[in-house]
Parts: sequence; C-alpha cells; structure tokens
Amino acid sequence: MNDFVADLVKRVKPSATIAVSMKAAELKRAGKDVIGLGAGEPDFDTPDHIKAAAIEAIQQGKTKYTAVDGTPELKQAIVGKLLRENHVSYQANEIIVSCGAKHSISNLFNAVINPGDEVIIPTPYWVSYPDMTLLAGGKSVIVETSIDHDFKLTAAQLEQAITQKTRLVMLNSPSNPTGKAYTAAELKALGEVILAHPQVLVATDDIYEHIYWGQEPLANIVALLPELRERAIIINGVSKAYAMTGWRIGYAAGPEAIIAAMRKIQSQSTSNPCSISQAAATAALNGPQDCLTTMKTAFKQRHDYLVEALNELPGFTCTAGNGAFYAFPDVTAVIEQLDGVEDDVQLATWLLENAGVAVVPGTPFGAAGYVRLSFATSIETLQQAVKRIETALKPYF
Repeated sequence: MNDFVADLVKRVKPSATIAVSMKAAELKRAGKDVIGLGAGEPDFDTPDHIKAAAIEAIQQGKTKYTAVDGTPELKQAIVGKLLRENHVSYQANEIIVSCGAKHSISNLFNAVINPGDEVIIPTPYWVSYPDMTLLAGGKSVIVETSIDHDFKLTAAQLEQAITQKTRLVMLNSPSNPTGKAYTAAELKALGEVILAHPQVLVATDDIYEHIYWGQEPLANIVALLPELRERAIIINGVSKAYAMTGWRIGYAAGPEAIIAAMRKIQSQSTSNPCSISQAAATAALNGPQDCLTTMKTAFKQRHDYLVEALNELPGFTCTAGNGAFYAFPDVTAVIEQLDGVEDDVQLATWLLENAGVAVVPGTPFGAAGYVRLSFATSIETLQQAVKRIETALKPYF
C-alpha cells in the first residue's frame, strides 16, 4: 500500500519531538518508569479566567463557524497586543488566526514559496522548518551557527547565504531548542541585510516571547526597522505563554497580500480555528497578564537549576539560555565514552533505556552532538532525571 503514498511525503520526516513524546508515553503505558523531558509543553494549567471565557462561549452558543481568518474580537485583541507589547501597528486585514503557530508557518510557506525557492534556516532550528519548506516545494538553505555567537545567525553569514533564489529568512527568538534570543543590535543588523535584497522576506517565530529573562527588552524586527514591514511576517500564538497548547490558536501579522494568500490556503484546508478556542484566546490577550510572570519566574528557576546540574554531569557541557524552556547541552564527550553509542540519536535511545529519561537528540534540530531537555516540568522531576542520568553514566567515567 506504500505505493499509494506521494513521493514528496515519503521524503518528509516525522516530527522528532512528537516522536519522542509518543515513545515515552508508550513506555509509560507498558509500565516502564520514564521521565519525559521531550515535550515542548508547559506543565501549568490554562489560567482560570481563560477557561471561564471558553465555558461562557459554549453557554452562549458560540459553537458555529467563524470567519476563516478568525473572529473580529480575537483579531482586534491581536492588533492591540502587537501595538501594546511589540510597538508595531497592524489592521485586522493584516492578521490571520490559525490552528496554532505551526499552522500559521505552514500557511505562510505555502503562500510565498515557489518551486525551487530557497529558505534560509539557521541551526539549531525547530525541527519542522526544513520539512515544512520541503512540503511547500522550497529548498532549505541551512546555515550553521556557532556556540561562539550563542547559536545565532550573524549578518555576515546571512549576506553570504542569500542568492537570487532566496525567498525567505526564518528567525526564531527565543529559540527552540537553544533558548537563545537575538539582541536588538543583532536583529537590526540582520534586518539591514534583508533590506538590501528586495526579493527576500523574513518570518520571525515569536512563540516563546513571554518566556524570556534577558538583560534587555526582547526586540521585534519590524519595530526596529519599520521599512521592513512590507516584507516581514510575525508569527505567534497563545500555546506557550498561556499554557494553551491543546487549544490550538496561533496567528500571523504581515502585509495584506500575503495574509490574504494565507487566508485563501486556510479556506481550502482547515477553514476557521475552533470557535471556543478563539474566545479563550481573546480572553488571554485582553485579560490579566500576571499569569505570564508567574510561569516565567518558574521557568527561570528551573533553567538555572538544570543548566548548573547538567554541567556537573560527566561529559555534559551546557550554556545558559535567556528564554524558552529548553536546555541544549553538548554531549559529544558522553558519546565518545559509551561503547555502541555513535551519535546523539543513539545516545537518546541509550538514556531512555538505561536511565529512563526521554530527551530529544540534537540531529533533527541540525545540531549533531547535542540533546534537548525540556524543563517544562517541576524542579523535583528535573532533579530525579539528573540523578538517573548521573547514575547511568557513573560506570563509564
């Protein structure tokens, strides 16, 4: 029956992060004691006022189709959020609401990429960017970043990577998987390179913007360079900041023509996002924001513990991040020490089998020799996971 599957789909890899989470869940169901540090999902519950808005929407019968690109109320809430927090001004016709930020990115790629167009993707990248590019008919141009530059693309690297076929530059700040965020100066330098190439768009994946504890305010490339506005697309959503992963609401803001093309694609695929989830997302953006501080404070505490603890493990080297909820240690020294373990993919399997800890290998992120550990779980769980890894590695060091 495999003969019926399209050739393009055969070239697409399943999401590594989802695969690890599914494997951990499968082992748990089979009775194995597994600590899952693979999922990119806050362990907090959705705040009560957001859930109350959803319940009220159900009771009021708001269970019908909405406009394809989102309810007027939610789009206005997004307009207000962007102006209030990011200092960028958009109109409702420059906003589209989708079934998660991932959906928004997929819509964007399909709206702007022609066959053979190039998408510049810095490493380490979110695992889905290259395969979403492939599905849209494009070609990923992977630019390797350096730990010396905090795993961030430099203006010189960007300039060198751009060709006449370049259509889009993909940025993610704070980053999944590294937790690193671009400074205003770094973003402005990248934006100035893009400005010099009129055929190039830039998309900024800001889904972790509220999980950020850097020294300076988190910058927005459109606010820094308003002249880039007509070639920039801002991607965001409510999943990470408001612990609403299952509600599936993301959005994009950008030039009207591009948003209209994304709306056309969405009208022929999913149609509108869930009406109840949209009511909840409206309450999230318009309501009290103290929940953001509460969760960010917890994530920062976990980050500080885990980075220090990992650096005390034999063979682990981990730099601090300033956002998101991931640690991304270099584990090449561990790989070299273990017989039968040749790479980070095999190490992830070894840790699952020998320590009962599920992590995501770095290779699917474009960073061989690393693993990603999510600290979207309690300090106690993280302590237990570190202890298990330490015990499993002890005989080899």
